[in-house]
This record gives sequence, C-alpha cells and structure tokens, in this order.
Amino acid sequence: MSVQHPTIIRVDQGRADVGGVREGVPMTRVQLSRLPGDLVLLTGDGEEQTVPLDDLPSLVGEREAGPGPAPRWVWDDTARWYPPLLAAGVRVTRCHDLRLARRILRRAPAVDAGLLDGDDADRWDRLGPAVATEPTLFGADDTAEHLRADVEDARQLAAIAASADGRRLGLLVAAESSGALAAAEMTHAGVPWRTDVHERLLVELLGPRPPRGARPRLLESAADDVRRLLAAPGLNPDSRPELLAALRRAGIEVDDTRASSLRAVDHEVVEPLLRYKKLAHLFQTNGWAWIDEWVSRGRFRPSYQPAGSATGRWSSNGGGALSFPMQVRSAAVADEGWVLVVADVAQLEPRVLAGMSRDTALARAARGADLYQGMVDDGAVATRQDAKLGLLGAMYGATSGESGRMVAGLTRRYPAAFGLVDEAARAGERGQVVRTLLGRGSPALGASPGRWQEGPDAPPDDLDALDRRRRAHGRFTRNFVVQGTGAEWALCWIADLRNRLWRLGGAGELDERPHLVFFLHDEVVVHAPAELADAVAAEVTEAATGAGSLLFRDFPVDFPLNVSVVASYADAGKPGT
Repeated sequence: MSVQHPTIIRVDQGRADVGGVREGVPMTRVQLSRLPGDLVLLTGDGEEQTVPLDDLPSLVGEREAGPGPAPRWVWDDTARWYPPLLAAGVRVTRCHDLRLARRILRRAPAVDAGLLDGDDADRWDRLGPAVATEPTLFGADDTAEHLRADVEDARQLAAIAASADGRRLGLLVAAESSGALAAAEMTHAGVPWRTDVHERLLVELLGPRPPRGARPRLLESAADDVRRLLAAPGLNPDSRPELLAALRRAGIEVDDTRASSLRAVDHEVVEPLLRYKKLAHLFQTNGWAWIDEWVSRGRFRPSYQPAGSATGRWSSNGGGALSFPMQVRSAAVADEGWVLVVADVAQLEPRVLAGMSRDTALARAARGADLYQGMVDDGAVATRQDAKLGLLGAMYGATSGESGRMVAGLTRRYPAAFGLVDEAARAGERGQVVRTLLGRGSPALGASPGRWQEGPDAPPDDLDALDRRRRAHGRFTRNFVVQGTGAEWALCWIADLRNRLWRLGGAGELDERPHLVFFLHDEVVVHAPAELADAVAAEVTEAATGAGSLLFRDFPVDFPLNVSVVASYADAGKPGT
C-alpha cells in the first residue's frame, strides 16, 4: 500500500536543473568500474575502455570540458570516486550514484525488486557509504572492488522504466545523485573557519586548553560547585548513574538528568549543574580536539552522508555538521572580500504538506513568510501558537492535550492535508509501506508484521505490546511522507543551486567561484565574492521556486526564504542582515 498523490511529475519539462533532468535530450552515460592493478573500466554506448587510475582525472576533465552536454558518470559511490577528482581540480556536472539509487529502488513500493536481482546483488545491497579520508579511490578493504557498474546500471534503468512511477523515481534518483555531488563538494571546499576566533571563545568559556585527559579550569570549577552543593566530593558529573545517585541523596528525585527535568527542580545545585552540562557539551563536541580533527587550512570540513536517515534526510559521518551549535558559529567567517549568503526556508514541512495534498486552503495560508500567521489570518485558529500546535500535532501524531484539541478542529478546515497524514498513519498501523511524493518507500515494520494477524491467539500482554508497536509505527509513517518529501524538495533545491552557482562564477575552480559550503535540512550557506552577493541571493531564491515547481507543478504553494548576507555565520538572521 502507498499513499497516493495526484501530482504528475514531468522531469523533462521542469525549470530546475537537477542533475541534467531538464535537458530533454539524449545524454551519454559512462559507467566506471574498478579493476585490479589500479585500473578503471569505462563503458558506455557499447564501447569499453580501460585506463590507469592516475589518468582518470584528466580523462574526466576533458569530457566535462568538451563540446555538447557532459556525460552522466555512473559509479558505485560518489563519496569514493568524486573526492580525488575534486582534489585534481575536476568538477563533475552530473552523475548516477548506484549505491544511493539502489537503496531507493529496493524499498520503493512501485518498483519490481526482482529486476534488481543478479549474481552480485547481495554485494550491491551490502555496499555501505565511503567515509571521507584522504582522497583516494581504492581502500584496502573495499566492498565495491570489481563490481561492474554497467551491469548494475542496466538493472536500475530497467527497474525505473518498468515502474508506473518511473518519472518520479527518475527525478528522485537524479536529485539524490546530485545531492551526493554537492556533499562531496562541500567537504572539499569546507566552511571558512577562523581557528583563532574559535580558540578565543573556548578560553573565555572554559579557560586555557588543558592537558590531554583533564578538564579545562572553568569546567572543573563548575564541577566543584556541583560536588559542594550535593555534598559529594568524589562525584564525576559526567557519570549519569553517579549524578542521579548524588541528586537522590540530596533529596532531589528525578528520573533523568536532562536539562528540562533539572529546570523543574527547586534547588541551588540546578544552576551550576546546568552550567556544567552546557560547558561540558561544548568541550566534548566542539572543543580543541574537534578543531584538531576537523579544521584544516582555514576550513571546517565535515563529512556528510546523503540519505543517512530513512526519510532521505542527510546525516553526518563526522564533524557534527548537522548539529552545528550556536556557540561556535562566530568562528565561521568569510574570507577577505567574500561573504556568506545564508538562506533558510520558512516552515518547510507544513508547506510541503500543503503541496503534496493539494490542500488549497492550507496553500492559501502559506502565501507569505509565516504560514502559521496565515492560518490565523484565514480564520482557522485564534493565535499563531494554536496554528503551530495543531499543524505539528497533525504531522507528529498528537492525540491528547492542547495539540490534540487543535488537530481535531483544524482537520475540518484543512481536510486534504490532515487526511493525507491520517491515511499514512493508518497504513503504518496496518504494517504497510507508505511513500514520499517522488516514491521513496518507508521501512517495513520489523521482520514479521504478519504476526498482527495472529493477534487473537497471542497472550494479552503480547497483544498490548503489538498495539503499542502499531501505533508507534503509525506515528512514524505519518511523519515519513511529509519529512521525506521535504527532503526531496531540499535535494532539488541544492541540486539546482550548485549548477546555478557554477554558471554564475565564470572561470576558475570550484572554490574560486560562489559555492555551497553548508547544508542543514532546510538551510544552505554559500561562500561568495562580495560583489556577487545579490546575484547569489537571487539564484538561491530562484532555485527554491524551481524546486517547488518541479515537485508540485502548477499547484500554488510558496517557499519563501529568509536570506542574510553576512561576514560571520553567527550574524545570519539578525535584524539588519
């Protein structure tokens, strides 16, 4: 079962340039396969060519610079092939990432998974993402060694062509592959980073850099305050069991040491304990060791993992890029004569819900910078907070309290939008698969959801557990369809934007032109020459509009951006920027 959406995607007619899907002209596909002896096999258009690995960057560069459309490079994993090309000064226009595409097609409800079978299918299924290291093509223990890219490419193209959702899936695969190119480019270029600013911030908050294994002076001082107020001189505040025991001995009954739980306690230890936890988090996640590992040559180089979550959202292989703390953003400073153009879309997922459900009333409320205020102006709710509670409650499955009450009322006002997520939840509770707008399928519920049909014969305790499991999975699928489609919109946004920035920059290599340096779900950061700031802001906005048109065609739903042109990332979004 899949949640159906009426929008038809015509990938050959969209305005946005997502990995070359808009040209509508035949394009050469060149598959790259690894061979023993540091050799690479290139196949395509019925021809084969074997070249030494060291010659690959010059060959790819020549094909990219040649007349006509650049080929689509087909390889097992962008994170393996693209970094060494970037290190050699070669940018790739488009690719097809077989690993990412196979994950999509294996789970897509509209794909005959049998078309992906073959003698090497198990090896393709087990292929994991490469972790960013020094840019080399071959690792000592490389699962992809000797896999034939041309064989797998033929299977994937056949599976897409045979699917009733082939056009949607073709767009999704192209966007996913373009996202992988953008991820490698962002790691290569890096976020401009002032180590001196970062270290000065650490000294101000933590004290001088301590010897390895010791706490900084101000962090240790906060720990001493906690020990004194809890009468626990030997307490290690980093140990949750020790801290809980010390709190209980002091008469403080809490089930956990989360900040929200501690703030509800009336005791003098709360302030220094919260201060300690905040400083300890900074020291452990973005302290001196983090600088040593992740900042080099004036750049913070995180390692992204496209589609690292089930919904298609990215995760991070290292560096903590997707949990970028406000405390250290002041160290992200543009180069002299350059600026950071920071753009984030307002209320992405509610707008995506309006578009994918084609709910005209919710789309009307979304015409402007603040969808929640639009719901108030539309007369749906009394306050902006009511609108936010109700809409987020619908997407995350709130059934009780103030949020649940708002959901009930707003369902009557926005029946198409709320009905779509309700349908997805019911499907999940039945153990069925739902899909995003472009066809990414949700994970199945466990290994044997069929047990649900055996409920009458199961002990009562098991029935209760299965019921809880059903409801939890229903909440997951309810949000999956929206969050996953939001991830698709964001992929189309950055895929189109990376090409727009390349064309805007004229001549020069990637980091000599305006280029993406950071991406966080619904936010991008572009490093650009100051004189191109306005042009970059316009391209960022045009790419967002294009992503909406590509996914939702003629349905009128806005995706307004908050755009700041700043010298430091810490200043983004502030008044006057």
